Amino acid sequence: MEDADKVFLEYVVKALVDNPNDIKIDRTVDEMGVLITLTVNPADMGKIIGRMGNTAKAIRTLLRIIGMKNNARVNLKINEPEGSTRPERVERPQSAPIAMKTVDQAMEDLKGI
Repeated sequence: MEDADKVFLEYVVKALVDNPNDIKIDRTVDEMGVLITLTVNPADMGKIIGRMGNTAKAIRTLLRIIGMKNNARVNLKINEPEGSTRPERVERPQSAPIAMKTVDQAMEDLKGI
């Protein structure tokens, strides 16, 4: 079954989102491999991406495994909804390095308490 990756993605995404009828999946094959493009309702983007992108990473990993089983390189592109803006990255100041103590030093500190 050539579209096993597409069927799998549709199954997983429909289980995650609140608007399963708004899902659109396009699958293209070229010399680089398989590219699956996913479009979901803007309200469901957070559910697909997940906290710190972990859900999207997990889906991509599983798709690559399905691709390896079928001798294909599978990549997932998640379309950003129109009109969305990404927040500007705020650079955190570098903190001073933390001095690491040995176990013996920590034990000595605890004895003084």
